[in-house]
Amino acid sequence: MKKLLGLLAIVIAGAAGFLALTPSPIDPLAWQAPPAPLLTGVLEPNDTLMKAELLGQGQIHGPEDSAVDAQGNVYAGLHDGRIVRIGVDGKIDTLAATGGRPLGMDFDAQGNLIVADAYKGLLRINPQGQIEVLATEADGVPFAFTDDVDIASDGRIYFSDASSKFNQPDYLLDLLEGRPYGRLLRYDPATGKTETLLKDLYFANGVALSQHEDFVLVNETYRYRITRYWLKGDKAGSHDIFIDNLPGMPDNIQGDRAGTFWVALPTPRKADADFLQNQPWLKAQMAKLPRSMWPKPKDYGFAIALNEQGQIVQSLHDASGTHLRMVTSAKPVGDFLYFGSLDNDRIGKLKIR
Repeated sequence: MKKLLGLLAIVIAGAAGFLALTPSPIDPLAWQAPPAPLLTGVLEPNDTLMKAELLGQGQIHGPEDSAVDAQGNVYAGLHDGRIVRIGVDGKIDTLAATGGRPLGMDFDAQGNLIVADAYKGLLRINPQGQIEVLATEADGVPFAFTDDVDIASDGRIYFSDASSKFNQPDYLLDLLEGRPYGRLLRYDPATGKTETLLKDLYFANGVALSQHEDFVLVNETYRYRITRYWLKGDKAGSHDIFIDNLPGMPDNIQGDRAGTFWVALPTPRKADADFLQNQPWLKAQMAKLPRSMWPKPKDYGFAIALNEQGQIVQSLHDASGTHLRMVTSAKPVGDFLYFGSLDNDRIGKLKIR
């Protein structure tokens, strides 16, 4: 027993020395998270996501977002940089390989796939798979984490740069640091110009236009909220909070252009994560540790629907996390919702009408 205690003391002393002498990769701020909303009422857990059809199961890795063409083929960007097409017959082939990490995507009116690639910037991919880089910086600041897109009826592209400091593999360092490095941007294909609409966002993630395109929403993942930027009317050019204190971290958001927004929540709120946000010293020490030692998110499938007044009107769950987990996108197309995941091996397809 004495030998065991002695060995334990040596290990603890070594770990303490390592933490004391190793500089932290982050400079964290404290933030007091509000009490998480209870999962009751409209947020009551259910098994709806368990009913989703699974596309590409076991054949794809990390389909973070998806897009559906006029023929019903489903497209998704994977961890290895490929954008694959899942045919209506289930066959999978590769449209293009970006050499980066394709995230948010949507088709434009000409049938091109517009892609936010975390490393390569804002891309346009034609039906033959040819890649064109549209933008890699705005106002002299390069994109470090191009994240999500939505396309207006006039062809202008609204998109996010989640962080100007941390790249995609280090998104959790952005969470721990707790500083606003994100931006909401707009690209005009007619001029080739990119402008910054909002900056100083806390991990600018999903982007979605409203039904009448009078405002655009951007998720601030690490503040559990969604910010609204007004495009038309007396408030044009101003911004406000659309909804705050969400029951999970909002990832992608997609509007159906009929008054409903679907928000993907990769994990429900966790009390220990909320507590950690207000402990800068602990966050600095955690950032030094191997990722295998960090707390793990709960395996859970979760998405919510919002109306244009910022009210939660529906929630979809897989509380077991066995069918769909870590849902990072919920894309409405026709009568269906398509669910992507940053690290799962499938896309969910759920009939909602």
